[in-house]
Amino acid sequence: MKKRCFRDFGCLRSSDNVTTGIRKKLVIVGDGACGKTCLLIVFSKDQFPEVYVPTVFENYVADIEVDNKQIELALWDTAGQEDYNRLRPLSYPDTDVILMCYSIDSPDSLSNIKEKWIPEVKHFCPNTPIILVGNKSDLRYDDKVINELARLGQHPVTSSEAKAVSAYIVISPYFY
Repeated sequence: MKKRCFRDFGCLRSSDNVTTGIRKKLVIVGDGACGKTCLLIVFSKDQFPEVYVPTVFENYVADIEVDNKQIELALWDTAGQEDYNRLRPLSYPDTDVILMCYSIDSPDSLSNIKEKWIPEVKHFCPNTPIILVGNKSDLRYDDKVINELARLGQHPVTSSEAKAVSAYIVISPYFY
């Protein structure tokens, strides 16, 4: 496994003793097909999945280094579809950080951050740090995506739209 190094990633800092091993839990949430699983697979396995397979629940592990400390990062992938609204909360206990994802080619997925994901996460993980992540940035200028969204009276999510949601929900923005 390739070692990942991060500097000053505050939400993963720990006062745990390094000799006992530091373990942190990251749960990723967002609408179905917004790129959550791809993000985790690329991060944990250094490969991009070629086929979309909807996730129910999946776990990955990545060994990372933060401020010269080794950390085992447990990555919990969740299903974004409504069918799993009752199961998803089972993944929230003991979470250290939430990645809240939307897809740049789906304005509705950004709207759902405010309408669905923030209320759910704040209910089950009220004091857990949240990082907002915009996935599929490669599609922002894709003609096919732009034309399909225009047909629906929409456009790809802009940075300013995402920053407005981030400011509204007072979380840390992180844009790819």
